[in-house]
Amino acid sequence: MRRPHIRSLAVAVTVATAATGLAGTAFAGPSTGKPEQAAAVTAATVVDAARAAAFAHASATGVAQGDELHAQDVLIDPEGARHVRFIRSHQGMPVLGGDLVVHLTERLTYAGVTRAADHKVAPEATHARLSAGQAEEKAAAVAKGDAGPAELVVDARDGAAALAYQVRVTDSGTVEAGSRTVVVDALTGKVRSNTPDSDEFLSPKLIETLRERGETLDPATGTAPQTSALAATASGTGNSLFAGKVPLTTTKTGTRSYLLKDPTRWGTETRDAKGQELENFARGKKFTSTTNKWGNGAVSNRASAAVDAQYGVTKTLDFYKKTFGRKGIANNSKGAKAMVHFGNKVANAFWDSYCGCMLYGDGDGDFFKKPLVVLDVTGHELTHGVVDATARLEPTRVDQDGNQYGEAGSLNESLADIFGSNVEFSANNPKNPPNYLLGEKLGLDQKFLRRLDKPSLDVLEGAIDYWSPAVYDAEVHAGSGVSSHAYYLLAEGSGRKTIGSVTYDSPTFDGLPATGIGRSKATAIYYRALTRYMVSTTDFHDARVATLKAAKDLYGAGSTEYKAVDRSWAAVNVTPANAPAARH
Repeated sequence: MRRPHIRSLAVAVTVATAATGLAGTAFAGPSTGKPEQAAAVTAATVVDAARAAAFAHASATGVAQGDELHAQDVLIDPEGARHVRFIRSHQGMPVLGGDLVVHLTERLTYAGVTRAADHKVAPEATHARLSAGQAEEKAAAVAKGDAGPAELVVDARDGAAALAYQVRVTDSGTVEAGSRTVVVDALTGKVRSNTPDSDEFLSPKLIETLRERGETLDPATGTAPQTSALAATASGTGNSLFAGKVPLTTTKTGTRSYLLKDPTRWGTETRDAKGQELENFARGKKFTSTTNKWGNGAVSNRASAAVDAQYGVTKTLDFYKKTFGRKGIANNSKGAKAMVHFGNKVANAFWDSYCGCMLYGDGDGDFFKKPLVVLDVTGHELTHGVVDATARLEPTRVDQDGNQYGEAGSLNESLADIFGSNVEFSANNPKNPPNYLLGEKLGLDQKFLRRLDKPSLDVLEGAIDYWSPAVYDAEVHAGSGVSSHAYYLLAEGSGRKTIGSVTYDSPTFDGLPATGIGRSKATAIYYRALTRYMVSTTDFHDARVATLKAAKDLYGAGSTEYKAVDRSWAAVNVTPANAPAARH
């Protein structure tokens, strides 16, 4: 699910300097250059060239006097192209919706730009009428919590630029996972946005629908067999709730002392939130063992849920590293974090950007009876972390109940489903067979939560198969069906087929067939599009352009793959002919 926050933009940003081209990876496309040449150019050189190009081509990039560009990411492609993702400040104020990616050639000359705002970001008013204290009071009132310091920002979302205050509100009484970010107009006091800082896997709308139907979520768990031998090294064994008996790499801290922390995956660790709503990982209780055997396959042992969490997080990291060379969620060679037993009777799981970790509730014992630590849930949620570190796709609006709307938010949800399903394929766990279904282990009457081949079979969320103008204001889990469907058609094609143990029958908008190019190539294209050509406001028509650019990079403009991308979007009614007027 989509992380709903619109968070503050740090002015000082550490440049991530990994060359994350696809050559040499499991999903690699053809390289047209010499990868070794990339090492000769430093990230700082690329950033300087991209910044200079942005100002030199101001009419295209929208960069103006008073703007400062802060590098968030640097990507150096094997075939020679360079891409620098910038966040922007104006007169020292962070700009919400001001992000852009500057594209350079191998010779560091300007090759184009992908920008979130297609209008100037300088606000007409430069002096606030509200004081910071008044903004904090307003934010605390609407979010029903404790307001932190108000920060002046430029809100360049929704087609205009306005002077505003951004306030983080903790201990919010309106959200399960603790905090919200409120943006208040600095002239009028109007609340411009009020969004949770964590992403809930189960949306408020879905939970309400399930309760109305009298349906509970009771995922089936298997009892994993116990291991008989004590571990002599830091290669342990976990007995999980959902994935059976799984290997775990742990940290040996003494002769008979082990910590549930994986040093081979940058110190990735799972801790116990102890029933508290912690957003501070350091306060979580460490899981330790004297045997290096973890959990008993049942909820009676607190470590059982931790096994699922640690297994899911490490398998997600493995997928991104093996497939794309991505070193950690933020591609910064840092481990991922998870906390289980979050809160008191919390029936959800979250990606929390402030914590930088996964948070798993235990269920409320009524509506949801077990911790939501299923593999595809973890893959889905951690992908929101990847989106956080790249395009930062944002919803257009969030209603008073926390439901989100808008195509960029829908695209975020879709990418989380796409890569979450790929985590299953990568793990290939016989207890959790891979497929193009999401949430198939949740125990729902419809046997899955969402699916990629024909999204409208998800009647709970009212998922959508094809684009229409109405999709722009669809709830994000419903709207996500458009690009999820396009991805499936690109990977597998239309029509009836059985893959693994699941039968699929994917239709097209125009009734004409679509031919797939395989999951590996389709996933390579979507990842490249996300990391190079998507920004916070990317909608479905923008995503079409982004994936076409990615396919051109990898396979060529006249390739079968390029043509298949174009056909897959036409098959869900996303075409140049029906592209709406610019909304950002």
